[in-house]
Amino acid sequence: MQTRQLGRSGLSVSALGFGCMGYGPLADRAEFVATIRGAVERGVTLFDTAESYGPFVNEENVGEALGPYRDQVAIASKFGFNIDPDTGKRGAGVDSRPQRIRRAVEGSLRRLKTDHIDLVYQHRVDPAVPIEDVAGTVKDLIAEGKVKYFGLSEAGVASIRRAHAVQPVAALQSEYSLWTREPETNVLPVLEELGIGFVPFSPLGKGFFAGTIDNATTFDPTDFRARAPRLAPEARDANRALLDWLGKIAALKNATPVQIALAWLLAQKPWVVPIPGTRKLHRLEENLGAGSIVLSPEDVAEIDAASSSFHAAGERYPEDFLKLSGR
Repeated sequence: MQTRQLGRSGLSVSALGFGCMGYGPLADRAEFVATIRGAVERGVTLFDTAESYGPFVNEENVGEALGPYRDQVAIASKFGFNIDPDTGKRGAGVDSRPQRIRRAVEGSLRRLKTDHIDLVYQHRVDPAVPIEDVAGTVKDLIAEGKVKYFGLSEAGVASIRRAHAVQPVAALQSEYSLWTREPETNVLPVLEELGIGFVPFSPLGKGFFAGTIDNATTFDPTDFRARAPRLAPEARDANRALLDWLGKIAALKNATPVQIALAWLLAQKPWVVPIPGTRKLHRLEENLGAGSIVLSPEDVAEIDAASSSFHAAGERYPEDFLKLSGR
């Protein structure tokens, strides 16, 4: 597994990370733990979780899985949603008050069974709290040794600049894939200017690029994809056009659509580190196979052109969640 630097932060991680969130209920905890450990054994060194995944249970599982490998990996987690730090009960909206950040980080440290979090993200920008106060709080946590690097998730350009002026931002995490290319317009140039790494989540279209979601697919009510307009039954046929085209490109490269989608992301910038997630070992191996696929400039240009001309049916998020992005 090749490694990459997240911008100019000094944080070096595997070119492909591991998104630990998952979709819907966890059917087999032991299998999930084994898959995470399988990722470590195959060279993955960046693992992404959050207090809101569960809440809390995902961090607990990740802490168990990575305990034997703690000195070999970088763990990323997130704060910022309105979650009771004691009970895990969800409230409305976001909460990045400094005291809440501190309680969230302390909880994450406990659940992850570690004395530091390598990369801590603000999960969504809180319009009620100046971003300078958020960055300053994380700066203090870094000085205390509880956090190593600071990140933002789904933040807009103005927030990135303001936060970076207080505490250097190591990475921005946002959705970016062949059917979600909005970051290219304004965000990626600013990241390059400031030396900030980029960590695309949902790089495989929330699983759609794997080709297993069809008109007969139903999602568990706890699966966030049940609310995603782009994966609604009425949008799937229209969106399959991109998947069909991706399959043709993959066949020419003796690869899978998933591998081409990830290889295309890796070809964008040397500081881009996608975090596909899975609970299955065979899917993990498929994802990691993308690291050995070399796309020529002509290949990338062809994929760019086809992807740019495709307009996905449906928004990537329901309206309430879209409002939390790009602040």
